[in-house]
Amino acid sequence: MDFHRNMRPTANAKASLPELLLLLTASAGCAMTVLDANIVAVVLPAIARDLGASFADIEWVVSAYVLCFASLLLPAGAIADRFGRRRVFLFGIAGFALSSLLCGMAPSAPLLYLARALQGGAAAFLLASALAIIAHGFHEEAARNRAWALWGAIMGLTMVLAPITGGLIAYLLGWRWAFYVNVPICIALGGAVRRYVPESRDEAARSLDPGGILSFAVAMFALTWGLISGPAHGWGSARCLAGLIGGAVALVAFVAIERAQDRPMLDLRLFTNGRLIGSVWAMFAYAACAQVMATLLPPFLQNGLGLTAIHAGFAMLPFAFAMLIFPQIGRLLGRGMTSAAILATGLALTGLGNALTAWGAISGSWPIILVGMAVLGSGGGLLNGETQKAIMNNLPRDRAGMASGISTTARFSGILLGFALLSSVMASAASSAIRTGSLTPASARDLADAVAAGNINSVVAGLSGPAARAALATAHHAYSWGFSIALGAAAAIAWLSSLLVYRLIAVRRPAI
Repeated sequence: MDFHRNMRPTANAKASLPELLLLLTASAGCAMTVLDANIVAVVLPAIARDLGASFADIEWVVSAYVLCFASLLLPAGAIADRFGRRRVFLFGIAGFALSSLLCGMAPSAPLLYLARALQGGAAAFLLASALAIIAHGFHEEAARNRAWALWGAIMGLTMVLAPITGGLIAYLLGWRWAFYVNVPICIALGGAVRRYVPESRDEAARSLDPGGILSFAVAMFALTWGLISGPAHGWGSARCLAGLIGGAVALVAFVAIERAQDRPMLDLRLFTNGRLIGSVWAMFAYAACAQVMATLLPPFLQNGLGLTAIHAGFAMLPFAFAMLIFPQIGRLLGRGMTSAAILATGLALTGLGNALTAWGAISGSWPIILVGMAVLGSGGGLLNGETQKAIMNNLPRDRAGMASGISTTARFSGILLGFALLSSVMASAASSAIRTGSLTPASARDLADAVAAGNINSVVAGLSGPAARAALATAHHAYSWGFSIALGAAAAIAWLSSLLVYRLIAVRRPAI
């Protein structure tokens, strides 16, 4: 069968087999990037133990990936439009396989996060082109809505499988296999792309934008550097302030560069549409307050509650199942609720879930933690499919590459800055709790550094009996306290965003 020739999306009929195969292949590419990130979250404590990593090292293992991911998503969308979405998709898959192999072979933390940076760059080309393929392949609104609903379900299923898979890998094979497993998956995915995905491009695609690419990358790197430097060197330190101020200056430069071009990488004129602004902010807030928890929760379950990696993976199921189910519930709610109402409700639930989980973390109550994670996943599930659909539906079809770039840049910028900010808040609060205790300054500093890095096992090294139990209890309590403070901040951001998003999308205003 010629799968490419029979691609005829229709609004009223169910998707044909070629359409379904294209959608499943592109969605698998999207899911792979999320699967990898979430599996790595479960094995972070094992990486810290094996490589003797510091807090900054562990931050960069996650942040280097997301930083390159977020920085390259916009140019990746432009490149996919210009040179062919299928071709760029295959390039991203090949790069992801190679960089995953390098990650698994890394002998030290710095080499690991350098390989993770390469992996994040490859993932940007993989994901941006995959989303552009979906947006271009389904033309009519009804067909698009069904496609994004299935995409959301696949991403939700990925959220269910990732923590369990990560726990099993850490228990049976070791953390390096969290990366090695990507290689055979990439080989299979590449074969599916060659068979089921037709080539498409924008014949009038814009030229590349080196100034915009560089200024946006510098902004993301500098802001991340500042947020990671805060707990390690002090929030008033030269490193922290230089990063935050430099990031702000680079963002201003990015806006100036984009406004000066006829065909920019990011057309800022699109943001005169209040509905698009609200949709993009909803995606950013969802990523920073809900999706980022797929990375923050597994270390808490291990470092705050003392669970093993495999038990932490299964403990994530309330969050993961809710992320799987609620995109479908959001689709049903869409028959009677506006997009603004669904987005605002999702963000409100996200804030409630963060607050409940914070309460459970500080009180040590398992039932409250489980309920909190379920509510948090419910809000995230509502937002997962709806945010993507809202952004895509507020941009014309011929901007498929830019639309995917905007949506995924907002998502992964939210994850990057949310992770850096919340991890820094957690580390600062945990360190403060330890340093106000009865330990000597040197002992408190060593314990605080170990707790912030998530290397809890090193706390009891050389101790035994009551001393070991007391040190471990102090470390778990400090991590839980810091985590609860970080979740409180996430709850506040989510609730404020709920009000802002509803006002921007529901209240019709003239263009700015």
